[in-house]
Parts: sequence; structure tokens; C-alpha cells
Amino acid sequence: RSRALNSIVDEAKTLVQNGVKELVVIAQDVSCYGKDLNDGTTLKSLISELTEIEDLKWLRLHYLYPEEITDELLDTIAENEKVLKYFDIPIQHISDDVLKRMGRRTTGKRIMDLIDKIRNKMPDAVIRTSLITGFPGETQEDFDKLLKFIKEYKIDHLGVFSYSCEEGTPASNLPDQIDEDVKNYRRDLAMQLQYDAVEYNNSKRIGKEETVLVEGYDKIIKLYYGRTYRDSIDVDAKVFIKSSVKLKTGEFYPVSIIESLDYDVLAEYLDGKE
Repeated sequence: RSRALNSIVDEAKTLVQNGVKELVVIAQDVSCYGKDLNDGTTLKSLISELTEIEDLKWLRLHYLYPEEITDELLDTIAENEKVLKYFDIPIQHISDDVLKRMGRRTTGKRIMDLIDKIRNKMPDAVIRTSLITGFPGETQEDFDKLLKFIKEYKIDHLGVFSYSCEEGTPASNLPDQIDEDVKNYRRDLAMQLQYDAVEYNNSKRIGKEETVLVEGYDKIIKLYYGRTYRDSIDVDAKVFIKSSVKLKTGEFYPVSIIESLDYDVLAEYLDGKE
């Protein structure tokens, strides 16, 4: 169910007045927001209202299912500086046969076309998604398609999970349930490929200037840490920052990326540059 637009905006204003710099609009499928209100309210109108809040810096959206992402929504995100170019799109698989058995209303081609469209419209866009290995009936051919997708599309943030058979769910009654060892092997193999993708994506960031929202200071390693627009709170990577001056938690700072640390990166504060 959709909350009334005014209710959300009022809460957002209160948060921002109390110092909040980033807001996350979250739902099972936030792209469906307003469809049940029958008053013309849409995600686009919500974004418009929220980004009018003067001191709000970042607006992040979780989650956007591929079936509901329209060209109009993409244009809204592309044209508004406060809306982060961060797309959390649960896709679960890329094989048409598996998607059909999952009850998904899309195809592998549509998913790939959507990712291509986002990246063409917003070259700095970050894609986050999750995949499932070992869904009932997943063949080696299906899994090979998944590996090819991971290798070619180099998704920025990707979680891979082995299918869990839960009693009472439609999938638990499907034929061709897959052995647990096979499910886990496929998951691990997919994550190995994703690690290569992360290394590749991070290597392209070295030497570039990025803006970091500082979240704290690690006394053990003596580095500040925070997030760029590329990383959502608690679920993605961090930027560790070298700085000879004190940085304030909750403030934005320009940094230069100097090294990849597996999923995280190391950066240097650009002292004297706003």
C-alpha cells in the first residue's frame, strides 16, 4: 500500500531539518508507488516533491523492478541532480525458462535492453541486483547464460544466492529440484566472476575525483570512511579516506580514488578543494 504523498514529504522535511543529508525511498517495488491511490500520484510526483526540499542532498531509490521502469521514470531520474543514478533492480536470473518458472513478467533480453538503456542515458549509473542459482529446473545451459551475463555486463553490485526450498511455496512443488551441493557450487562460481567484475569496475575509478559522504573514523586503521553515490548504506562497499585534517561525520568531501581494496576503495582527501 502506498503512503499518502504529503505524509512522506512531511516526514522527509522533518528529517532534513534535523540534519539528514540522504533519504532512501524504499518499498518492495517503489516504481509502483501511487498506483493504488487513484489520485494521480506517481513515483515521479513523489520525486518532484522530495527534491524540492532545499537542504536535501541525495535521494536514493530501492527497489525498482524491471517490469515497471518506464522511459518517463528514467528521464525523471536522469534530469534531477538530487536523485542518485543508482538502480537497485532485482532480476534473479537471465534465462527466459527460469524467469518463467519464477513467475517473472519479463525476459532476459528485456532485462539486458533495460540495463543498456540506463547506461546509455546515464553513463555514470550504478546497477545493483541479485541473482538466484539452483532454482528448480535450472539446467547447465541456463546457468551458462547467467555466467555469460555476469561476465559481459559487469554489474557494479551483485549478490548471488542459492535457491532455498521453503515449504508451502509454489516453487517447492516444482519438479527437478536441484542438489544442494550443485546450487552452492553454482553460487560460488558466479561470485568468483563477480569479483572479477568488481576489480575491473574499481580499476576504472583510480585517479578519478569523487564526492564522499563521511560516516566515521576507524581508530584501528586510522582512516576515515564513507560512501559515494555508488554505495547504499549498510549493503554496499565503503570508501576509506586518507586525510591529514579532521573530516566531519555527515559532511561531503572531494576525494581522489587511489587504490582498489577488493570491494572497497582507498581514497585521498583533496584538501583545499570544495
